[in-house]
Amino acid sequence: MADPLAGIPLASIRVFEAAARLKSFTRAAEELGMTQAAVSWQIKALEGRLGQSLFRRLPREVQPTEGGERLSRAATEAMTLLRRAVSDLTEADEHILSITTLATLATQWLAPRLGSFQVANPGLAVRLDTNPTLLDLAREGFDVGIRSGSGEWPGMESQMLMPSVFTPLCSPAMAERLKLDQPRDLVDAPRIGMEKEWAAWFAAAGVDGGAQPVTRLTADYQVLEVAAALGDQGVALASPILFARELRNGLLVRPFPQTVSFHAGYFIVWPEGRRRSPKIARFRDWLMAQAASDPTVAEARSSCAIHVSGQAGQKSGSRPDPKRTEIQAMVD
Repeated sequence: MADPLAGIPLASIRVFEAAARLKSFTRAAEELGMTQAAVSWQIKALEGRLGQSLFRRLPREVQPTEGGERLSRAATEAMTLLRRAVSDLTEADEHILSITTLATLATQWLAPRLGSFQVANPGLAVRLDTNPTLLDLAREGFDVGIRSGSGEWPGMESQMLMPSVFTPLCSPAMAERLKLDQPRDLVDAPRIGMEKEWAAWFAAAGVDGGAQPVTRLTADYQVLEVAAALGDQGVALASPILFARELRNGLLVRPFPQTVSFHAGYFIVWPEGRRRSPKIARFRDWLMAQAASDPTVAEARSSCAIHVSGQAGQKSGSRPDPKRTEIQAMVD
């Protein structure tokens, strides 16, 4: 079968894509550094080769025809992939690596380690973002993201970084005051966090019946809930991985070993087609090595007691709307 693109110059497709996206021959000409007449000529030549009109010429703009609209979607996707490929091939080490991640994970785990990555990559500046909204990485200008979930998001490739586990954490004084000897002792304890998450932990710990009294505090970010626990306000359900430093330093204690998981884990993600980007590959390899060398991650991998899917809000920073399953990036 003959190649339908054989007789169509790439330059014509590039001009057509700009005109369809901008809905203007004049603006396309400005973007491409051409004259408006040259753009018009390229479009007419393309229409002649295809044997059909691609635009409706209106007084103040142009609108793609039905056929033009179909070609426009494909052309925009193709040009985006080409731009990414060319960018990946030509990018220099001094470029910026833009990361969007979860607030608690960034504060408690990633930021304290980033110095070693920057020492190993002195020509690569890092921009770290903790926007709690779901993002389209490519559209928002981010190279990679670190998020919690299933690991499957449209338009993204992902690699699991670490499991997501939660367990009760509190100050030593609170543990002493509550005399926590067995999981059931937390039923009447002042608890911090969502009731349905605590109910899942009680089930994992083999505690039957309801959890009373109700929790006294919930927050959008896990780090805020743990801050309340550090202030002797109650017992928080939090990640022993992300708060390992506080546990090591004796600021927090983990009274019971039982854990619960609300999603598959934490993943590093990047836009499809950018796996071989040098800066993404360097960061991904470094990040995976950091997780592999973290003893708390290894412990969590072997101690996941239960995975509760869709029964509790995602937790590790902000809790996104569970109905928003069309993640293009992810959330804390």
